[in-house]
Amino acid sequence: MKKSATAFLAALMFLVLFFSACNEKTADTTNKANVNADAGAAPNVKSAVKPQPDAQVAVIETADYGRIVIELYPNVAPKMVERFKKLISEKFYDGTAIHRVDPSLGIIQGGDPLTKGNNTAVYGTGNSPYPNVPAEFSDIPYERGTLGAARTSDVNGANCQWFITLKKQPAFDKKYTVFGRVIDGIKNAEVIMGAPTETGGSRPSDKVVIKSVTLQLRANFP
Repeated sequence: MKKSATAFLAALMFLVLFFSACNEKTADTTNKANVNADAGAAPNVKSAVKPQPDAQVAVIETADYGRIVIELYPNVAPKMVERFKKLISEKFYDGTAIHRVDPSLGIIQGGDPLTKGNNTAVYGTGNSPYPNVPAEFSDIPYERGTLGAARTSDVNGANCQWFITLKKQPAFDKKYTVFGRVIDGIKNAEVIMGAPTETGGSRPSDKVVIKSVTLQLRANFP
């Protein structure tokens, strides 16, 4: 009986340690806001919503690749648009960089404040000082020029990072919040996507700096 009890306790301790280690590993993966084709979808998805452009657009001025102009859809994703505009008004994105380009997925990703520094090991892990934004998924498809909210593995893990798709990407549909669309400068975004990257990675070899992001009148960009 003693041997059986000892064996049972040993097995129980092993299982406790095993699951603890797995949970720690999983937690580590949620620190990075990213865009992946296999991310799960949330149950609540807005359907049949026609995007209505905001009165303002976001104008992204890069140091070396020209301008990208994005119209925003507050009727589709009001919380994410509000966060994006708030951060723009605070000049949060000025001096950040596009830290991820992926021609196979057809995306460029930016919005991480940690890219203002030179510690590339932490690129993609930064957030704003504000809480995460709940998912606002819709049936608007990810096509060429769509603006989406990057997030962690938590469907409610969007915060400040964003991405632009440069081709149709149905694997993202209903899994990432759509909150805008490129209306000018799409070719500039495509050039950025094709920038040389570090060997075996998706970070551009030469830093793709965003000089500024400003809010301007949509009426000025027909």
